Amino acid sequence: MIVRIMGEGQVKLADSHVTELNELDDVLLAEVESGDGPGFRVTLHALLDKVRELGTPVPDDSLEPSGLILPSPDATLEEVRAMLSDDGLIPG
Repeated sequence: MIVRIMGEGQVKLADSHVTELNELDDVLLAEVESGDGPGFRVTLHALLDKVRELGTPVPDDSLEPSGLILPSPDATLEEVRAMLSDDGLIPG
């Protein structure tokens, strides 16, 4: 799966990592719903760091369709809330 982090670029991520990312996504969803700004910020950075760690960067000159779009590290709680679905940022 190709994942885009807004403002940074894309990484290729094995589908096998989705379960691990969903754990952080579930925490992030709960923090956004409760309005926990400090917790949200920590978890968002942990989620993005994990995507960067597990993924392989896609070259900037490659145009791959993104299967998943994640917010930038400096996104606000309100911006992330607008991006959420019932499953959070990561389906499944």
